[in-house]
Amino acid sequence: MGIRGLAFRMRDGLNMKLDTLDKLFAHELKDLHSAENQILKALPEMEKAASHEELKAAFKKHMNETKVHVQRLEKIFKGLDFAPGGHKCKGAEGLIAEAKDLISADADDWVRDAGLIGAAQRVEHYEMAGYGTAVALAEKLGNHEAIELLRMTLEEEGKTDRDLTALAERVINFKALKASL
Repeated sequence: MGIRGLAFRMRDGLNMKLDTLDKLFAHELKDLHSAENQILKALPEMEKAASHEELKAAFKKHMNETKVHVQRLEKIFKGLDFAPGGHKCKGAEGLIAEAKDLISADADDWVRDAGLIGAAQRVEHYEMAGYGTAVALAEKLGNHEAIELLRMTLEEEGKTDRDLTALAERVINFKALKASL
């Protein structure tokens, strides 16, 4: 089945036939917008659950970046015939639910911090895939403003992922291992 045959059901009950690349691009942006807003709500909980100060700071920093990501998406929507909203990203919802399960688990602080990093990185990888797709679609559509804004966010998501890896490898995973012994 090609793109012309696909349709998605928006949260408000309307059907939108995905019969153009513009509509697919809008769908991808709506998905990212929903994901970013869900992440904005989850990051304070992750920050509170983290025990290591650097990890708390990383979550706080990413929360501030995520606010900018939402603003960038909204700026892109201003140039389109579509508005943000009307869609819920189920992928982000599931990843956040897994992170919340980890937060509520009976765990050693260091082990929980290692798990929080893993949960955050799964979210980052999901976002990077979404932003990569959106960049590719924007390139095909010739939407240069969107390309620039989406690439900036994609790079920031990648940097967050690399920073979390460095923190895990430098401190958290070592401490979690010692706690297990």
